[in-house]
Amino acid sequence: MFSALLDTCVLVPSRARDVLLEIASTGAFRPLWSSEVLAELDRTLRRLLGKRGVSPEETEAYLTRLFRQMETAFPDARVTEWESLVETIQLPDPDDRHVVAAARAGRADVIVTDNLGHFPPAALPAPLMRQSLDDFLLDSLDLHPELVVRAVHAVAGRTGRSGPAMTAHDVAIYLQSHGMPAFGERLLAELAQADPRRDGSAST
Repeated sequence: MFSALLDTCVLVPSRARDVLLEIASTGAFRPLWSSEVLAELDRTLRRLLGKRGVSPEETEAYLTRLFRQMETAFPDARVTEWESLVETIQLPDPDDRHVVAAARAGRADVIVTDNLGHFPPAALPAPLMRQSLDDFLLDSLDLHPELVVRAVHAVAGRTGRSGPAMTAHDVAIYLQSHGMPAFGERLLAELAQADPRRDGSAST
């Protein structure tokens, strides 16, 4: 199965993370991460939630639940034995070497990251490549349109518990305006084709 090492930056935005992992749950690709990626995610979310005024207790409960759900849904996603590879990798920022090391150890096909400049193609061992989240999701939609559309509907169906309820069209528009313009646009077209009664417009 096609495997993707998910960099921390694409796991931070909650809506994007939900869509990405829901697509993975359909079998469209195998997600991979390392203990260091999870540690970075933990630190980043704690900082962001703290800035929003979320209490330490609420933050702890949220993160415990999130990481438990990720580990339960994808028990084989965590890559091990990557540490010894770090010193063999050269990148503009040495702090990013753990990402490539985990991708190599997990035999990933691609690193999904929005920090493309941190991972120059020439510095990646062939045939490993890197893609932005927008491009990766767009490729996933091209390859597995039914699975991706189903995943977006599933994500929309879980909204409304701690915020406004969203339709699949709402989710697509949100993604389109939050860093995934190409994927959002193509997804709207797929949703409109699946339901001709909709003209692609939705509330935000």
